[in-house]
Amino acid sequence: MSIISKLCCSAKDVLEKTSVALRYVENKFNDRHISTLQASFLNKKLTIHEKKVNLAIWDTAGQEKFHALGPIYYRMSNGAIIVYDVTDYDTFLRVINWVTELRKMLGSGICLAIAGNKIDLEKDRRVYIEEAEEFANKAGAMHFHISAKLNENIEEMFFQLTVRMIEHADLMEQKSTLSRTSSIRRNVVVVEDEGEETEPIKSSCCGGSSHTS
Repeated sequence: MSIISKLCCSAKDVLEKTSVALRYVENKFNDRHISTLQASFLNKKLTIHEKKVNLAIWDTAGQEKFHALGPIYYRMSNGAIIVYDVTDYDTFLRVINWVTELRKMLGSGICLAIAGNKIDLEKDRRVYIEEAEEFANKAGAMHFHISAKLNENIEEMFFQLTVRMIEHADLMEQKSTLSRTSSIRRNVVVVEDEGEETEPIKSSCCGGSSHTS
């Protein structure tokens, strides 16, 4: 069984989300990586629960002037990873805004993961772990603590989110099948064949009357 799953990866900083996507797909890290300001495309093939998955990753632009383009990619996606910098609280505030907008726009139709990057700079942390995890929980999103530089939890994050995306897609398919079956049943009218009426048969041996001559 082959599955194509579409995933968006976004962050306020272009370098932030690109380093995460590159680390996962190509196992590369370059803090001087120059990325285009528009969305780029990456592909990763993996096997999950004996299912072959082709993970199509849209590495979307995160700057304010490209913010309006985000929904275009999200509507076509099964999931999204929103990355913030644990040393920059403003990036976390931006994540809160994005996730809130996505939930209003798509509801539970998209699987979300929030990732706090740069845990290798823990001494410079400005985003409290408890605050980030509490928000993710309320938003119905997974939360991960990662480091693209040290390649910490990157593989695990993509794997767990992909599993959730597949499970969500399977659940939606089951609900759709049940809905179609229910709809068909509602539109089926069963007509019972009443058959032809028949005259009762009188018995001459038991029910007849006797005459005397």
